[in-house]
Amino acid sequence: MTDFNAMAAVLEQRFREGAGQSWEASDFEALAHGVFRNQFEHCDPYRALCVRRGVTPETVSAWADIPAVPATAFKYFDFVSHPGGEVEKVFLTSGTTRGSEGRGRHSVPRLQLYKASCMDPFRRALVPDVQEIDVLSLIPSSEAAPNSSLSFMVEVVAGRFGSTMEWLVDGRGRWVDDVEARFSRVRRQGGPALVLGTALSFIHLKERYGDLDLSLPAGSRVMETGGFKGAGRDITRAELHRWIVASLGVAPEAVVNEYGMTELLSQLYEPVLHEGLAATGAHVAPPWLAVRALDPTTLREAAEGEPGILCFFDLANLGSVSHVLTEDVGAIRDGRVHLRGRTEGAEPRGCSRAMDDLMRAAVRE
Repeated sequence: MTDFNAMAAVLEQRFREGAGQSWEASDFEALAHGVFRNQFEHCDPYRALCVRRGVTPETVSAWADIPAVPATAFKYFDFVSHPGGEVEKVFLTSGTTRGSEGRGRHSVPRLQLYKASCMDPFRRALVPDVQEIDVLSLIPSSEAAPNSSLSFMVEVVAGRFGSTMEWLVDGRGRWVDDVEARFSRVRRQGGPALVLGTALSFIHLKERYGDLDLSLPAGSRVMETGGFKGAGRDITRAELHRWIVASLGVAPEAVVNEYGMTELLSQLYEPVLHEGLAATGAHVAPPWLAVRALDPTTLREAAEGEPGILCFFDLANLGSVSHVLTEDVGAIRDGRVHLRGRTEGAEPRGCSRAMDDLMRAAVRE
């Protein structure tokens, strides 16, 4: 039987060694097999899917052959891979993609693993050159939004790297009364600042406070995350970034896009400041997050540089399911992820088949 705590301790140690460490393929393979064994043993709906697919820890030879679950499955199943079934936190998806079908649930038995996985990639992408930085957040605190994985992550990294912290939005999306004064206070302090927000929160900032002085000191930077799902706004990401650069006074390369999702506990960033990359759309994943682009019908791996449905194997998801099939489209070149957006219309056939297998297996179980 897999020792969950021992496996979690090994992963935490590897994560703390840093996202810049080069991992041998055999290291990832061994850890992925250990994570899969834990999930097979302790997560009933996932084990049922694996058995239906004829895949067990004894028969699987490569991590890529471990069955993946569609991200939509988190709306219908509680994936808990902990021997006692206990969880420390449940994060909920926004529910904007499919509306009335409800919100996905990501149960996390060990928050310390999430904290360890998010810390160094964030540091390398956004604060590689400073020990502390003034933080302005357009994302609510985790107290105001207790079911938001993004709010939790922001609070964790702000607690580590923030010299001061300004929460500008409450849990209902309402602005605090003195937004301009808070920008002014950070500006008077003189050091570089970090602004964190979703794409939509920056659009709202532009619409409501775009005529005010929101400029920040030299060396400031921005993390922008999330898409424009259901926004109804006629603005591209490039246009939004141009406004951020002009209004906040940050360098174009200091506007960093974070790609993440509730169903994953690891994130990707573009550009990565310490590498001096241009904003080319190439997102960098930490070594404990493997990604492939798959043919939307067959789920076979696409050729290098060819677009497909993105599929992630996240070792940080030890307590749930690590292999997650998204509905996001991208291409993989030189190990970096080039996002192309989301699938249009109907669920990709491969995702639909994976969901059908999962539900049929659950009925038989």
